[in-house]
Amino acid sequence: MHYTGMRTAEEALDRLCNAEARVSSHYTIDEDGTIYRHVAEAYRAFHAGISYWAGETDINGRSIGIEIVNPGHEFGYRAFPDIQIEAVIALSKEILGRHPIRRERVIGHSDVAPARKTDPGELFPWQQLAGEGIGLWPARSDRAPSISFDEALCRYGYGIAPDGHATLEQTITAFQRHFRPSKIDGLVDAECERVLAELLAVIPDGSADQAHQ
Repeated sequence: MHYTGMRTAEEALDRLCNAEARVSSHYTIDEDGTIYRHVAEAYRAFHAGISYWAGETDINGRSIGIEIVNPGHEFGYRAFPDIQIEAVIALSKEILGRHPIRRERVIGHSDVAPARKTDPGELFPWQQLAGEGIGLWPARSDRAPSISFDEALCRYGYGIAPDGHATLEQTITAFQRHFRPSKIDGLVDAECERVLAELLAVIPDGSADQAHQ
């Protein structure tokens, strides 16, 4: 999931359809819910750039990119309209119906590229999507990790240098932007630990029995 980060939808669509720009995505969803298909799902689109997730660095070659029209942090970041999110949910369900994508692998650009990207950002309604079976959202509990926070981040899928391309602080910030948007400061606190422990407890490779005390 991305936001376009450009002033208008027209600018974003022109860029995504310009071969010289060397950037593309499989889909773009406008603020009015209109869905544009640019690249067939069987083909690579160049939307992720230098990135890392769960040991993989060729994210473009193993993902489906959805650009969501929003001016982004540079040009006046704003909430995503309901009709746009309804289209995101509908399209995502169709994609998940066609491909065996695990829920924790529905992620944002900032998750795979914490050193470079902030999209789709803290206003993106990840919790709403998770309620529709798209991605994960942590339950409320008293879980706490029994491993270090950086190890837990890597176990979930994040990349921290030298394996990934981001510092620990940048990775924590990306994690907060996705899963704890109420406070984004790059610092680990008890709530971050609880949230990550809950996420690890429900993923197949999360070693749930080690993720809590």
